[in-house]
Amino acid sequence: MKLSCLAVDDESLGRKMLEDNIRQVPFLEWVGTCKNAFEALEILQQQKVDLMFLDIQMPGMLGTKMLETLPQKPMVVFVTAYSNFAVESYDLDVVDYLMKPVPFERFLKAANKALELKQKNQAFAQTPGSDLSDFFYVNVEYSLVKVRIPDITHVEGMKDYVKIYLSNAPKPVITKSTLKGIEEKLPAQHFMRVHKSFIVNLDKIESIRNREIRIGSWQIPVGESNLEELMRHIPKV
Repeated sequence: MKLSCLAVDDESLGRKMLEDNIRQVPFLEWVGTCKNAFEALEILQQQKVDLMFLDIQMPGMLGTKMLETLPQKPMVVFVTAYSNFAVESYDLDVVDYLMKPVPFERFLKAANKALELKQKNQAFAQTPGSDLSDFFYVNVEYSLVKVRIPDITHVEGMKDYVKIYLSNAPKPVITKSTLKGIEEKLPAQHFMRVHKSFIVNLDKIESIRNREIRIGSWQIPVGESNLEELMRHIPKV
């Protein structure tokens, strides 16, 4: 297995170091280097990139801000001279955070982490007899967590995150995503957006009263514009 890699750094020395390191690792495939976020965005639109080694402090647009604009993100390793972005990078679910100057051994460790993540993803997709419509995986604190669709009671959108509530778990699964991104993974015949911030599993609804859905101990608001459609989806005697 090979990982196609893009190196993004506004300094020529940084770009050369990243390219040299990428070329030394057998499972990494160098596809190009960019000196700013705008060049990187153009390449990402044109070809598939598995892993991006991304500087943060760049003129025009920070690497962190660029990453936030991507609807489909490759795996990312931040490579920076600044430690103050570490917390923000954690929120962005990057594979690793490297401080310049980067020893080759540390670079290789980050590359191996990316390869392991890619292999796990591929193994999940190729599991014999697995019904991919029955579950999906989300990133949670640098790990892939399996979410079984029938166990989902509802999903709550919270700006850049979503909370996925499960009938068999005391706490929700929290992942960096949009509500729309999760909605696209769910079967429309069983799940419905009932509010700008909530999706519910129609099979789990216990009662509806005063534009409010009750599922277990949870009370979920129903948007005024969603109420009529919701009632059409609820079987009535």
